[in-house]
Amino acid sequence: MTIGEVIKKYRKSKGLTQEEMAARLGVTAPAVNKWERGSTLPDVALLAPIARLLGITTDELLSFRDDLTDEEINRYLSQLQEDLENKDYHEVFLSAKKKLEEYPNCEKLLWQAAAILDAGRMTADLPDADSYDGAIFGWYERCLRSEDEKIRTQAADSLFHMYIRKEDYEKAARCLDHFSLQDPERKRLQALVGGKTGKRPEAYRACEELIFTGYQHIQATLNDLRILYMEDGDHEMARKLVEVSSAAAAAFEMGRFNEVCLGLDVAVWEKDVPWTARLMGDILESLGTLGDFAGSKLYQHMDMKTVDPDLTAGIRRELLKSLEDESYDYMRGNADWEKLKSGATA
Repeated sequence: MTIGEVIKKYRKSKGLTQEEMAARLGVTAPAVNKWERGSTLPDVALLAPIARLLGITTDELLSFRDDLTDEEINRYLSQLQEDLENKDYHEVFLSAKKKLEEYPNCEKLLWQAAAILDAGRMTADLPDADSYDGAIFGWYERCLRSEDEKIRTQAADSLFHMYIRKEDYEKAARCLDHFSLQDPERKRLQALVGGKTGKRPEAYRACEELIFTGYQHIQATLNDLRILYMEDGDHEMARKLVEVSSAAAAAFEMGRFNEVCLGLDVAVWEKDVPWTARLMGDILESLGTLGDFAGSKLYQHMDMKTVDPDLTAGIRRELLKSLEDESYDYMRGNADWEKLKSGATA
């Protein structure tokens, strides 16, 4: 990156306009514009003030080296890992520090090298492991300013676990602000902090909610996958996925109804008369267990609502009514099916 590109990148990360930056430095906005376009360079006397304003070092400001390619990064990281296994940690650390100073804007290298060095000092069981905190914390903190969400999240995760090791739970919790609100990992780590800081009921509930929503996501994905196989005419895999879905419902204690209802569309698709009759009978028989998951100890800290009996009755009516649908024409004459239909009429 050129010095102009470095200025532009960190100016934007600070939320400064060219006019605001110029005012703070005592120069004109066109001057800042020319720096960023590469038309001119800042005066030497302005380098330190620019660096301070942008929250970077003059080394970072003056780094004109391009970022490494992914191949070069991976090659270097492999060598770094090998060196940690075979050489003195401090020697390897200083060498890596020099490399990172050479490429201060290569955020992917910065985060991954920091993570490797952080893990390396733990593995080496160094008596002075804490003496490296300043540099490693600093590298992670720099990655938190990255425009790449993945790098920000990874750095925040690494910082989180460093603070957890040091039992600084307040700072660990602040790291979670860099996770997306939709990221389930954020909620899991919040539960971890809660468990360490006396908020155990909240920690229990957060974990149980993750299990419950995780189950729903698993079942939705299994359903999508089964439909794909059905569209491609793969009967073996369609049945396999019904088995897996049923086993998942049992493992997550979702109740008998949720275990047996998942194969009906495959049975209808295959026009499997005995299987269809058995499944429909099991579904009608197990309707009373529709909300059994609310009583599972897996979710005992969650505020689960019981299933409205009117809802269950409505589902039963619709199921019995569906026995006459054209989609079940292939079931005509089956004794078990006719028995279900006669029960519906009664």
